Amino acid sequence: MRFLKELTETPGIPGREERVRDLIIKRTKSLFDDHRVDPMGNLICRKAAGRKPRPGKTRQSVMLACHIDEIGFYVKFVDREGRLRLNPAGGFDTRNLFARRVLVQGKKDLLGVLNPAGRPIHVATDEEKKKVYKVGEFFVDLFLPRAAVERNVRIGDPVSLVQPMEVIGKVATGKAMDNRVATWVAINALRKVARRSAYDIYFVATVQEEVGCRGAGPSAFGVEPDIGIALDTTLACDTPGVGEEEAVSRLGEGVALKVMDGMSISHRGLLDEFLDQAKKKKIKHQLEVLPLGGTDAAPLQRTGAGRKTVTLSVPTRYVHTVTESVHQEDLGAAVDLLAAWLTT
Repeated sequence: MRFLKELTETPGIPGREERVRDLIIKRTKSLFDDHRVDPMGNLICRKAAGRKPRPGKTRQSVMLACHIDEIGFYVKFVDREGRLRLNPAGGFDTRNLFARRVLVQGKKDLLGVLNPAGRPIHVATDEEKKKVYKVGEFFVDLFLPRAAVERNVRIGDPVSLVQPMEVIGKVATGKAMDNRVATWVAINALRKVARRSAYDIYFVATVQEEVGCRGAGPSAFGVEPDIGIALDTTLACDTPGVGEEEAVSRLGEGVALKVMDGMSISHRGLLDEFLDQAKKKKIKHQLEVLPLGGTDAAPLQRTGAGRKTVTLSVPTRYVHTVTESVHQEDLGAAVDLLAAWLTT
């Protein structure tokens, strides 16, 4: 869990993923044959096949797309008191943004607190207490005079939420599980695979997924894989207030194999291959249909002439909050299933 803690606590909003990318390079020095960073910022790591394909099959390449950005903000204005106003980079439910600590990556890192403009509950009217704030109404207080703020912060600097990862029983909880868990799963699966795969494997840490799946398409053009596998989180709405039929997935019941979401439909043959491996290896799994949203599978599927694509998901409660929660057994199931498929 130490690597997952490092991944989730490292800031990396869309377009500013460099710290996460550098961490991955540092922690995987001996795992890959080579790596490069493309013009958009995608980290592309290659692991050559360690054995020949089975009789009757030709060597193929597979791309593992794991987006490394997290939802966050960019500074858009500094007021006369040195407070920062923000523009979102990714989808927020503002009900989860009250009274948060944030990190501003200026000339130096600065901690601040995030709150909405308005009167505190002690003096607010009944109508004000019911208000649902918009992102533009929130501000960051750095507790510094304007001159000091302007020396260190400029328009366009990234701002991310601050939250340490904690392990509670068998669950890891914190920010940016969406989608740093994908990198954790992929790297651990590839360590397990070692040189036993007949595939040329490309691990790609994609950028800017949270603002429209922007990085996966260009990286797929650069790699031109035969098969695409997106690794991501999915909703685990197995909580009070949500109907059982709307849960999408359930925490602790295994890796989720995505049938479809709002942007892609998994290749049926590829999906069945993963299902067969899960049953053969007795790996805990569940099928997933996500009504809205999407993953890097969509641009992977559509790039160039198209390719067979599937998404493996880690069930996650409280997505897009600082309490995103994943079950360690689901993480282990995702690692085992990916490794099993890669070595067939």
